[in-house]
Amino acid sequence: MATIFSKIIKGEIPSYKIAEDENFYAFLDINPVALGYTLVVPKTEVDKFFELDDSYLAKILPFCKKVSLAMEQVIKCDRIGMTVIGLEVPHAHIHLIPISTMGDMSFANAKLKLTNEEFQDIAAKINSKFN
Repeated sequence: MATIFSKIIKGEIPSYKIAEDENFYAFLDINPVALGYTLVVPKTEVDKFFELDDSYLAKILPFCKKVSLAMEQVIKCDRIGMTVIGLEVPHAHIHLIPISTMGDMSFANAKLKLTNEEFQDIAAKINSKFN
């Protein structure tokens, strides 16, 4: 059964795409704890991150690095935090979160309320720096 992430990758569910290549898809989280919070998802459907084939594991960090460098050019932050949790959706993924303090990484923080236009604007700005 396809996960919500697989449906996003296939375009069956809309997303605010940041970047894509043959192996990975990056898009804005729609319930962000920080402006520009991005998810990076492998196109292969695997539940747990460390179930990914070694070839995917070798490629995902360079892809995340490119996404993070683009994010830092658009979002005011000290760095991009990264975490692998993956309990919400049974599809391996990495969270890239703009941070200036350790507390900025907390999923207990209030979620930002952004309009469709704000999401589109942020996604377009980050995407323009990715390429």
